[in-house]
Amino acid sequence: MKIYMNGRLVPKEEATVSVFDHGFLYGDGVFEGIRVYEGVVFRLKEHVDRLYESARTLALKIPITPKEMTDAVLKTAAANEKRDAYIRVVVSRGAGDLGIDPSNCAGATVVVIVDAIKLYPEEIYRKGISLITASVRRTPLECMDTRVKSLNYLNNIMAKIQAKQLGSLEAVMLNTQGTIAECTADNFFIVKDGQVKTPDLTQGALGGITRAAVLELARKAGIPASETVLALHDAYNADECFLTGTGAEVVPVVSLDGREIGDGKPGPITARLLADFRKLRVTDGTRVPYPVSPRQAPKRTPAVRPGPSPRRTAAP
Repeated sequence: MKIYMNGRLVPKEEATVSVFDHGFLYGDGVFEGIRVYEGVVFRLKEHVDRLYESARTLALKIPITPKEMTDAVLKTAAANEKRDAYIRVVVSRGAGDLGIDPSNCAGATVVVIVDAIKLYPEEIYRKGISLITASVRRTPLECMDTRVKSLNYLNNIMAKIQAKQLGSLEAVMLNTQGTIAECTADNFFIVKDGQVKTPDLTQGALGGITRAAVLELARKAGIPASETVLALHDAYNADECFLTGTGAEVVPVVSLDGREIGDGKPGPITARLLADFRKLRVTDGTRVPYPVSPRQAPKRTPAVRPGPSPRRTAAP
C-alpha cells in the first residue's frame, strides 16, 4: 500500500504522523471520504471543494491548491491500482506543541489513503436496516457548523457506540431542538405520499455528496424532493425511509425504535433511487490514470518492409 504524505508516496509502514500533530492531540483538522467505482472517482471535484470549504471555516491553511489536491488523490489511487476503493483525505493542523494555540503549528499535514471499505453487507440493501434514536444529540449549529467535516467526530462516535450496544448498525441523531439532524455517518431521508424529504442542513446535517446526488436523481425521475424539518413523528409515519452516504450509498430503513416503517420492507422509491445511483456512480466522476502493465499495453505491429517487386514476364 502506498500512502500520500505531504507530497510523497510512501509505504504504509513509513506513513507516520508526529505525536505533537494537532490532529492527533485535538482532532484539529478536516477530512473527506471518497469512493472509486470501476476506476472512476465519484464526484471528486465536489469532495475537494467541500474539503477546502471546511478548512477555510476552521482557518486551516491547506498547503497545496485544489488542483494539486485533485492530482494527489488521482496519483495515490493510481499507485495502489484499486479499481474499487475508498479514499480518505486528511488535512490536520500539523505538528505544534502541547498547547491548543494553532499558531504554534509549523504547517498542515496532508495525507491521502486508498483502501477497501464495505460498511454494510449486500443483504441489507435487499432487506433493509433497523435503526434506533441515539440519546446523544448532534452538536448544535451555534457551537460548530455541522457542514464542516472535521476530525473531531466524538459526538458521532458516542452515538455509534450506543447504536451497537442496542444491537443496531446505525442511529438517528436529533439536534438540541428535538428534530432529526442525520445519522452517525449517513444522511437521513423519508418518503411520504410520493415525496422524498431530508433534513435541511441548518438542522445539523452534513451536506453529503451522495445526499446531493440522490436529491438530483429524485428530481430527474420526476419525484418531488425537498430539504425540510423532520421530527421523529414524521419518520415513524413515513411510507419509506433510507440513508445515504459515501460508504452506505442508499440503504433502505425498515424500522426505527421498534416501529415498522411502511410495510416493513424496502419501498419502491428507495429501490429506484438505489438503482439510479448505482448507474450514476460509474459515470459521474474522474477516471483514475492507472499505470499500463505490459499485458495491457497495445501490441506493436511489426514493421513490414517492402520486398522486391515481382518481375513481370511478357505475355506469350
